[in-house]
Amino acid sequence: MTKPLIAVIGAGPAGLAAAETLAPAAHVRVFERMPSPARKFLLAGRGGLNLTHSEDLDLFLTRYRNAAPSALRTIAAHPPQALRSWAEALGQEMFTGSSGRVFPRAMKASPLLRAWLARLDAMGVELAPRHHWQGWTDDGALRFATPKGEIRLHPDATILALGGASWPRLGADGSWRAYLPETATTPFAPSNMGFTVAWSEHLRTRHAGSPLKRIAIAFQGQTVRGEAMITETGLEGGAIYALSGPLRDAIASAGHADITIDLRPDLSLSDLPSGLGSRTLANQLRNAGLTPAAIALVQELRHQGNTTPIPNLVKALPIRLLAPAPLARAISSAGGLRWSAIGPDFMLHDRPGVFAAGEMLDWEAPTGGYLLQACFSTAIAASKACLSWLEQRS
Repeated sequence: MTKPLIAVIGAGPAGLAAAETLAPAAHVRVFERMPSPARKFLLAGRGGLNLTHSEDLDLFLTRYRNAAPSALRTIAAHPPQALRSWAEALGQEMFTGSSGRVFPRAMKASPLLRAWLARLDAMGVELAPRHHWQGWTDDGALRFATPKGEIRLHPDATILALGGASWPRLGADGSWRAYLPETATTPFAPSNMGFTVAWSEHLRTRHAGSPLKRIAIAFQGQTVRGEAMITETGLEGGAIYALSGPLRDAIASAGHADITIDLRPDLSLSDLPSGLGSRTLANQLRNAGLTPAAIALVQELRHQGNTTPIPNLVKALPIRLLAPAPLARAISSAGGLRWSAIGPDFMLHDRPGVFAAGEMLDWEAPTGGYLLQACFSTAIAASKACLSWLEQRS
């Protein structure tokens, strides 16, 4: 019997994972608007490709905001260990860092991507770069703008893996929302991004780019240990990113979000050296183990007239965040295709035979391996559902 033709739109991690899942049972053609595949994936891997996380699965699943139960089930069905085994089968030795994050031993994304693309090519997957999806014609054909003009295609099924809207220069700008009903999508918002703070000129010019290591940030009952960085406009970094969703929502509601930073979370209030707050404040804070950047934050509050005892400031330094960084500077995005617009099999209600996966779905997660894990898991689930749908129709 002739294999069905399945179009996969988007050559990021979700699109390539879908193609790999479909290839044994179908002719697969992957369409990508950029000149080459997986550009954001490659950029994410420059500082170390954090593929997934090693923590307990029950805790792992709590990291996802707004994800439908069906999405969480797909992650449980294709969990972090499965993703790790997949990478190792591509010849990429994996290791778990001290934070529990899982990386390829080579750290970079490029060796894994080269091996992956070679496997897909051997499986007969076709890659069509510079094909910008333009929605559907009246008779249901896919429309693509290409350097040679518009082409149209009537595949047997389609997987949409169009990505979110962060890092638009790498191809994912969210423009695909224009081709779906307005009621089917939620506007995109930045996620895993920094926030603006009204720093003094002194702090901004003297300490922008300085790291805040081994701190704990608290907001609305949540506390995250990690690192952050002072920027010219505010704060960014892993500890901030982990709280970015609630912080963004609070700013949208109240106009600001007030966090506290524990500059020495490994010490209790009573463990701090006595005498903090004397005339030799900077020296005392150095003796308490604070870095120059942390000392500058304490002094910033003092210069603003904050009279809280210094030990209390060290343990709970208040910072007011004024606005999130723009979407184009965010690591990822929230919003996208509503869960109400698709079934538990990831098929669009108003487009039979069209399935969706990856970051274009309306879920949100912190950095730490959660983003890529959900892209792979939802792509595999949507592809299996697609094959099942085609089988039922045959």
